[in-house]
Amino acid sequence: MARRPASWEQGGDEYDYLFKVVLIGDSGVGKSNLLSRFTKNSFALDSKSTIGVEFATRTLQVENKTIKAQIWDTAGQRGAVGALLVYDVTKVMTFENVKRWLKELRDHADSNIVVMLIGNKIDLRHLRSVAVEDAASFAESEGLFFIETSALDATNVEKAFQTVLAEIYRVISKKPLSSEESRSGSSNIREGQSIQVSASNSSTLTSRCCSS
Repeated sequence: MARRPASWEQGGDEYDYLFKVVLIGDSGVGKSNLLSRFTKNSFALDSKSTIGVEFATRTLQVENKTIKAQIWDTAGQRGAVGALLVYDVTKVMTFENVKRWLKELRDHADSNIVVMLIGNKIDLRHLRSVAVEDAASFAESEGLFFIETSALDATNVEKAFQTVLAEIYRVISKKPLSSEESRSGSSNIREGQSIQVSASNSSTLTSRCCSS
């Protein structure tokens, strides 16, 4: 995660913080469409599985700070400060594989990474095979945020990304920059410092579950 002075500008792009966020989960769960819905407000019915590395950016305001979100689809977790772990609510196997994705994430990413579990494709109500309660229980047991979305009709997509970005900012804004970090213009959430979020200071349900 890079921090720049507010006056830093390149090609008309000005921001205070740059956050790298990764989208992970099984193929076909809708990661690319979540990415395009959040960054371009678009959806492709014939979206093909992403080959290689794809990312997009969007700049938004969080507590009067300009945050540039760099969202990576099927990318490595190195340098990421946030992750959206996506499964398809109509396919149980994609939910069962969440444990494996989470382990891989925790094995390679910073220990303080902010993670949100996302049940996508809730527009396919008649095909649902993963209960909200099961996903919420898993998320709570693992200390994850949780929300259900539809990239097709945009339900909760904005809320999912905004929640993760706001939590990342909340965590890093409490960590003062050292003089060396200030000179270099960068700051990382330090490894070995855990994130503690209680229900009282989160706008989520059950501890970290976002309502629709």
